[in-house]
Amino acid sequence: MMYARIAGVGSYLPGSPVSNDDLARRGVATTDEWIVTRTGIRTRYLAEPGVTSSDLALEASRRALEAAGAEAAELDLIIVATSTPDFIFPSTACLLQAKLGNVGAMAFDVQAVCSGFVYALSVAEKFIRSGSHKKALVVGAEVFSRILDWQDRTTCVLFGDGAGAVVLEASDAPGILATAAHADGSQFGILSVAGQVSGGQVTGDPFLRMDGQAVFKFAVRVLSEIAQECCDSAGIASSEVDWLIPHQANIRIIESTAKKLGLPMDKVVVTVDGHGNTSAASVPLALDAAIRDGRIRRGQKLMLEGVGGGFTWGAVLLQF
Repeated sequence: MMYARIAGVGSYLPGSPVSNDDLARRGVATTDEWIVTRTGIRTRYLAEPGVTSSDLALEASRRALEAAGAEAAELDLIIVATSTPDFIFPSTACLLQAKLGNVGAMAFDVQAVCSGFVYALSVAEKFIRSGSHKKALVVGAEVFSRILDWQDRTTCVLFGDGAGAVVLEASDAPGILATAAHADGSQFGILSVAGQVSGGQVTGDPFLRMDGQAVFKFAVRVLSEIAQECCDSAGIASSEVDWLIPHQANIRIIESTAKKLGLPMDKVVVTVDGHGNTSAASVPLALDAAIRDGRIRRGQKLMLEGVGGGFTWGAVLLQF
C-alpha cells in the first residue's frame, strides 16, 4: 500500500514579536490583560510593508526542503493555502514555484481560510496515494495584518502573519492515516471579509469581521467532531493520539476541544500565545515548533485540525 508521509517541516515568522503592550502603544484601545484573559495571546508577528505571502512561504519552504533533504526541482506538486494571496492571479503557489526555481510542477492555491492547510494536506495526500505524484510541497502562508481594521480591538489583536510548510512524499511506510473535511456555507456571516475589487475600486467591506461568540461555539463543536471522525476512520481511540495540533485561534477553544476529546493539555501543542492566529499558517507553524523543540518524534500519531471562515473545518491523522 502506498502512503503519503511527511518528510520535512519548516516555518517562518517575519520580523520581531509584537507584544500586546506594543499594540496599545501603536494606538489600539486595548491592554495586555484584556487580550491575554480572553485569548491567551501575548505576542504576534507582523510583516513589513511589501512583504507578501509568497515571500513568507519561500522561507518556510526552503526550511522544509532542507529538513526533508530534498531539492525544489524534485517537487511535482505545490499547494499553497492562503486567504491573503499576493495577487488576484496568478496563484501564490505559482509565484512560490518561480521563487524556488521549480519548473513544471502542478501548482495551485487552496482557499479555506484557517482550515486551509489541513484542506491542502488532504488534497496533496490524495494525489500521492493515487500514484500520479511523488513529492509535494504543502504550505500555509498568511499576511492577515493587511485585512485587519486596526480600530476594531475585538479582531485586530487576534491575528498575526507567518508561514509553515511540509514536504509530503510517497512512502511504503505509514504516513497519513485518515483525513476528513467539511464546510457549511450558510455560516458565512459569522466570519468573513466581504469585500472585492470591481472596476478598479474596492467594493463591500475589505476588513475581517467576526461574531466571536458564534465562532467559539461553532469551532469547539466541529473541532471535536472532526477529530473523532478521523480516529473512527483509522480505527483508533482518541486516547491513542500522541499530539493534538489544533488551529491556534484562542486558548479557550483549544482547551475546550481537548476536553471534549478526553486529551490532557500536556498532549496539545499550543503556540497561540506567541504567534496569535495566523490562519492557514497556524497548524504548520505549531507542528514545526513542536518538532524542533523535540516534543514530536518519529513514529508518534498526530492529529492536525483546523476551522475557519466559510465555514470550513477539517482534520488529518498521521503517523509522523
